[in-house]
Amino acid sequence: MDTSPLNDLVERSVRKNPMARFQNRSMSISYATQTGIKPPTFIFFVPHAKGVHFSYERYLMNAIRSEFGFDKVPIKLIFRKKR
Repeated sequence: MDTSPLNDLVERSVRKNPMARFQNRSMSISYATQTGIKPPTFIFFVPHAKGVHFSYERYLMNAIRSEFGFDKVPIKLIFRKKR
């Protein structure tokens, strides 16, 4: 999958439902990319990898599933600290 449509989806999703603050710091997703296909694996670059709440991870997973047709496929999301 191309990075551009994925990042457009991430931008729309974050605009619709912003990420919660972590340790009184704002959280945002710099960009995302797909790195694997079996299972589909997506890496999201964020300021604090441990600061992403499990419910927000599930929210992004559901957005990816509905947008790109990964209905009955396990998806793996990885959050990494942006450098």
